[in-house]
Amino acid sequence: MSNLNQFFKKNKKQKENVQFAATSSLLDESGKPLEWTIKPLTTKESEDIRDACTIEVPVKGKPNMFRPKMNVSQYLSKMMVASIVEPNLYSAELQDSYGVKTPEDLLKEMIDDPGEYNAFVAFVQNLNGFNKSLEDMVDEAKN
Repeated sequence: MSNLNQFFKKNKKQKENVQFAATSSLLDESGKPLEWTIKPLTTKESEDIRDACTIEVPVKGKPNMFRPKMNVSQYLSKMMVASIVEPNLYSAELQDSYGVKTPEDLLKEMIDDPGEYNAFVAFVQNLNGFNKSLEDMVDEAKN
């Protein structure tokens, strides 16, 4: 039998930001890749992004019937932007320096190597728990 108090928010393990060198083309003064600050998203944040990237499309042969269709590329791009704390992708000055107007476009300009971008996507997905199996989560909970 469990104690309900153990489930209170004050007992919940807080998610922490992590550092990640997202690209080898942005370097500090000593020539090392700049580290970006990345935060794990909440379930609510992820749902809001998913909803923003989902449209209703008609079902062929069935008038007045629709099904949801998510733009996965758009979802991943928005998830990446929402997870990045530093650099501030919403900075007009930073966007202007790359000649773009949205944080999603800025991210793709800053990490313009497809391999690095995909590795960064995989890192952020993993940070947000998308690559964990049920068995992994059970093992993590035990520790």
